Amino acid sequence: MEESEIKSEKILPDREEILNKVKQNGKLLDTIPEEFKDDREIVLEAVKNNAEALEFASDRLKKDREIVYESVSKIGWTYCYAGENLLKDKELLLAGLKKSGQIFYFTSSELRDDKEVVLSAIEAKPIIMKYASKRLRSDKDVGLAVMKKNKKCFSFLEPNLQKDEDILNIKNEE
Repeated sequence: MEESEIKSEKILPDREEILNKVKQNGKLLDTIPEEFKDDREIVLEAVKNNAEALEFASDRLKKDREIVYESVSKIGWTYCYAGENLLKDKELLLAGLKKSGQIFYFTSSELRDDKEVVLSAIEAKPIIMKYASKRLRSDKDVGLAVMKKNKKCFSFLEPNLQKDEDILNIKNEE
């Protein structure tokens, strides 16, 4: 083999070797060659081992519901890496909200107007109420729920609820 041929050959790590390594340490997804970050099996195994590995997946695989669900259902905050196609996936969001209310910030406007989603978000992180739709910031059930969790959220309620007797009673409790 001539010297010029040797220089032009690219030596890639063995796929099976990489797969075995990410099964043991999913964070290694950050260090592997880019082409393997788009290999579904490798990324899924990395995320199964370490949910944070989703950050290093290819953009294409960040749109893969199974991979994203595997991550988000474990630690929640990786929802911020989910592909735009998944930001309207209610089941995915609810799974993540069980771990982190903060992810509500990243969701679609449609889900910010979903009562079940908002109640789940404020259960995990009441202050996230400020990102709920105006309609739900006017909803008495939602208002009561958030006030029972954190009275400081009063300022995020719409004026009609700020005048509500039941809401005011909670606000003024010692």
